[in-house]
Amino acid sequence: MKRCWLSIVVVFGLALPMFAADKVQPVRMGCGIMTFDTVPGWGLENGKSVLGSTHGGVVVDKAGSVYTSSSLGVFVFSPEGKVIRRFLGDKYNNIHDLEIRAEGSDEFIYGARNAAGEGIKFHAETGDIVLKLGIPDESGLKLTKWAPTAITVAPNGDIILADGYASNHIFKFDKTGKYKMHFGTKGNGLKEFNTAHGMTLDTRYEPPRLLICDRNHTPKGRLLHYDLDGNYIDEVVTGLGMPTSAAVQGDYVSVPDLHGRVVILDKSNTIMAVLGHNADPATRVNHNVPQDKWIEGIFNGTHGSYWDKDGNLYVQDWNISGRIMKLVRVK
Repeated sequence: MKRCWLSIVVVFGLALPMFAADKVQPVRMGCGIMTFDTVPGWGLENGKSVLGSTHGGVVVDKAGSVYTSSSLGVFVFSPEGKVIRRFLGDKYNNIHDLEIRAEGSDEFIYGARNAAGEGIKFHAETGDIVLKLGIPDESGLKLTKWAPTAITVAPNGDIILADGYASNHIFKFDKTGKYKMHFGTKGNGLKEFNTAHGMTLDTRYEPPRLLICDRNHTPKGRLLHYDLDGNYIDEVVTGLGMPTSAAVQGDYVSVPDLHGRVVILDKSNTIMAVLGHNADPATRVNHNVPQDKWIEGIFNGTHGSYWDKDGNLYVQDWNISGRIMKLVRVK
């Protein structure tokens, strides 16, 4: 199968700064079965972002609605990019990572809130908060700082929460929030984490396992597999730059890299495509790129991503103006 390291092609014209969405043409990126077209202006209202600063994640529910987190809270978009509801204020703002899970006839959002120092669970439609996770004193670690960066949920409902901006321990709770165990510690050793920044349940394998983004590990940028009891399995891939999160669909995983690109891996963890690569050192890993300096098809600091049922990707940039992009899979 053909592989590509980088392919960005303008569909109808040159990639331009986004001064007005209606003047910007789609940009094609990727290659082979992982080829996508951007959707200019997706998620904007009257040409402007409504999100506030983005430093969070993206998930998609069963109906195709898109949830993304920001400094203001959680915004829910239709697949066409219109805001259909929002959860704003101190209870919902600054969620660093999101996970969504169907439980019975309902869906729930799990969130890791690094600044607020908590994990939360809330109803995806009503916003009702049903669970909060604070420092687990039962761990015996006597933690004084708690800054969760990533969250995921095991098939049995156990909640796994990474304290990636503080201790770099990863904690497991049962579905009621009762502490069960922890593993890992800060460092650059094989079984240590230097910013356990992102994490998801890797359903490409049976039984499912944890896929952990060790963002600042030296040499930088690696993905790791652990089992759900915290046992090290393997180093998946290294040299990814600064991997921030991971999202799985079928045999594929999308991995945003803060250097301004999204890497797609197959089940053998071979790179299938690199999307939106930013070659400009002045604007990659850069939170302060305002909306009028965005370039269609070029990312600045990719932080979150998620697939919809049709294989389209939604990507969030770490960005002062608040940026989320839709990439439509080319059939």
